[in-house]
Amino acid sequence: MNKKTIYLLLLIIIPISALGQAVEVSPPDFIKTIKFKSNTTQGQLPILKLGEPLVLEFDALNANEEDFYYVIEHFNYDWTPSVLAKAEYLRGLDNQRILEYYNSFNTYQVYSHYKLQIPNIQTRAILKTGNYMISIYDDYDELMFSRKFMVYEDLVNVGVNIKRSRDVKFVAEKQSVDMVIATNSFNFNNPLETINTVIIQNNNLNTSISGLRPQYTLGNQLIYRYVEESAFWGGNEYLFFENKDVRAANVGVQFIDLKDIYHSYLFTNIPRWDRPYTYNPDINGNFQITAIDRTDLDVEADYTMVHFSLLHEELKDKNIHIYGNFNAFAIEPITQLFYNTENGKYEGMIRLKQGFYNYKFVAIDKYTGTLDEGFISGNFWQTENNYKVLVYYRDLGARYDRLIGYGEANSVDISN
Repeated sequence: MNKKTIYLLLLIIIPISALGQAVEVSPPDFIKTIKFKSNTTQGQLPILKLGEPLVLEFDALNANEEDFYYVIEHFNYDWTPSVLAKAEYLRGLDNQRILEYYNSFNTYQVYSHYKLQIPNIQTRAILKTGNYMISIYDDYDELMFSRKFMVYEDLVNVGVNIKRSRDVKFVAEKQSVDMVIATNSFNFNNPLETINTVIIQNNNLNTSISGLRPQYTLGNQLIYRYVEESAFWGGNEYLFFENKDVRAANVGVQFIDLKDIYHSYLFTNIPRWDRPYTYNPDINGNFQITAIDRTDLDVEADYTMVHFSLLHEELKDKNIHIYGNFNAFAIEPITQLFYNTENGKYEGMIRLKQGFYNYKFVAIDKYTGTLDEGFISGNFWQTENNYKVLVYYRDLGARYDRLIGYGEANSVDISN
């Protein structure tokens, strides 16, 4: 009996509440550049309208042309497993092999590029809105990685406004999200119990805020204007680099070197928490694959070893990590920097595909594992951040959470 079959049996035998919340599984080191594509996004959190195709792509750097298989599962708004049967949310079959892949061409790093699009011949449609997890397995039924995505239907209007924090203690460091859900043609039953919202900053599910209830109703509108509960740390603008030309230094790259593959050495960064805020346009932690003199970036863009460094005294109680959407904001061994006593810098390196990348340095408490995004970069109310609001609805007696609305705003329009 393979592992996928065992997992499906566990869903039947074990009570749903005992399984807890779904967590994304990070890939092994030979799988890189996992990204979703849609009409509007690349390398970002995929929030798709019902009927819009889902496209998942990734590279395998072991040059074995392995077979990979995909499994799709439906979840409740809080990422606990849904009680829906597979046939209720999928038309067709999953647990199928990814058929489309191509080998790299004219690159130092040999890799295979895999592409999965849904709908396809086997999986013809996603039928229900809500939260989903797609898991990728190898030919030995080993889980390689998993990624979350959402499917919504446009049934309510979601107004989003970004305000400075109403808490005077954090007015210079936090941003607050106000929401108005308008229900012109959709009638809610007991919205305090049936409506759930999730607020996401910069496509990062790890720091999302959920479980907020409407504070009051005004006509056909549900109003959310919290003081503390909907506030996020403002953070700072992301640092960035671009290595679209592997043979020459580019934006953020100090110099390059050719070994087994090209190595890109970035300029050394310094802490910014004690410096004045400076507006510096970024893409909010995301990345874009790009390379000059290449026609097909999927297979012609090369991989380089990118070297990061931070000028900082050694910290006894914290670890320093590179943070960004290049790995879905995961804290992993490959993202950790190590202190070099000879030059007084934290240093590390990550193998990344050519492109434009946002990143920042974050601190992790060695004893509690607590993430502090602003420890190195600081927190400023002026920072430009993207916010997404998802509205879920489970009618009385319903068996799953429908995702009925989606709103978005940017703090560039922040007000008091």
